[in-house]
Amino acid sequence: MRHWISKNSKVLSILFFVLIWCIVAIATGCEKQNIETSEGTDTYSEESSTDTEVNETTDSELSLLMPEYMGHIYLYGEEHSVKRILDHEFEIWKGFYENQGMRHLFIEMPYYTAEYFNLWMKASDDEIIMTIYDEFRGTAAHNMDYINFYKRIKDELPETIFHGTDVGHQYQTIGNRYLSYLESQGQQDSEAYKTTLAVMAQGQYFYDHNDDNYRENKMVENFLRELSLIDNEDIMGIYGAVHTGLDAMSYNGQIDCMGKQLMSLYSSQIVSEDLTWLAKAIQPIRIDQKEVEGQIYDAGYFGKQDLTGFKDFSYREFWRLEDAYETFKGYRKTGEVLPYDNYPTKVASGQVYLIEYVKTDGSSYRTVYICEDEMWNNQLSTEAIKVDF
Repeated sequence: MRHWISKNSKVLSILFFVLIWCIVAIATGCEKQNIETSEGTDTYSEESSTDTEVNETTDSELSLLMPEYMGHIYLYGEEHSVKRILDHEFEIWKGFYENQGMRHLFIEMPYYTAEYFNLWMKASDDEIIMTIYDEFRGTAAHNMDYINFYKRIKDELPETIFHGTDVGHQYQTIGNRYLSYLESQGQQDSEAYKTTLAVMAQGQYFYDHNDDNYRENKMVENFLRELSLIDNEDIMGIYGAVHTGLDAMSYNGQIDCMGKQLMSLYSSQIVSEDLTWLAKAIQPIRIDQKEVEGQIYDAGYFGKQDLTGFKDFSYREFWRLEDAYETFKGYRKTGEVLPYDNYPTKVASGQVYLIEYVKTDGSSYRTVYICEDEMWNNQLSTEAIKVDF
């Protein structure tokens, strides 16, 4: 048998080469077909295809991007623009800044927005940050509590250096403006210019394809990019809690979240704390009366949550239907899951919640959710049930 293989190795090599050529030809043809049938793209599509890898990052690829880093990473998961959480985050950062000499603060913003913040930190006025605030319109960041958080940092912790690691939100406005700034400084060939273009391309791809997996992976890659610029110094990061769990999946439950991916690289150097509990109301704002299927329930009202910028929604309001579990516990579930971190109050098993969604056109609808010890992405969750109003 060995003699036969040796004698015919040349023939086998030729056959192997032909097989590989066929596979490549088929793959190339499929790729060409996908390109020819895809929808048209705009300004940054070419940059996206060259500077931005649209496929999911594998563990081996992530290891190749991993910089040699000996510091510690402190992640804090928030609900965006909640004053109580922002005040707590400020105190945490102040402690690190004053007691441990930390200066690098990673934030859930694009690279170029954080760089604008760094320019503003050295400016004598607030023109830069207020211009950015205007561009935040329609997002959770368009909130003066959020802006005042950064103003406190400038006033009290002025050596703070911001590092933006999100994809290119506001790429058509803030991104283009930062490119113009770099051009005015003669920095068209700089790494800052290249990074800005790449992050803008990430933003365009994300919004064109609504691909949350892509965004999560790019947040990890961008985090590692910024980490490579720091000489083993400890850092703190502030992100939405859905990105910071060290043993959690992404929001859609399909891939590891940013924190878990970073944990796979820096397991002994990274810690994370979820601060969303600070935003949870214990007592309702008021007690209303709500009718569901002909029965009136006392309903604890827990407030309105802004949804501006999320599809075609304007806001949603939350009620807890008191003493309603026994009535609804046998109702058919629809499969629509709403996790704990979406609620402005603590969620408990054996509770029933009514949420009214209002769209930008003024239309609205109501959904009833029930909590029965079911978990989603390592957190207690609720699921919609089929009811008639």
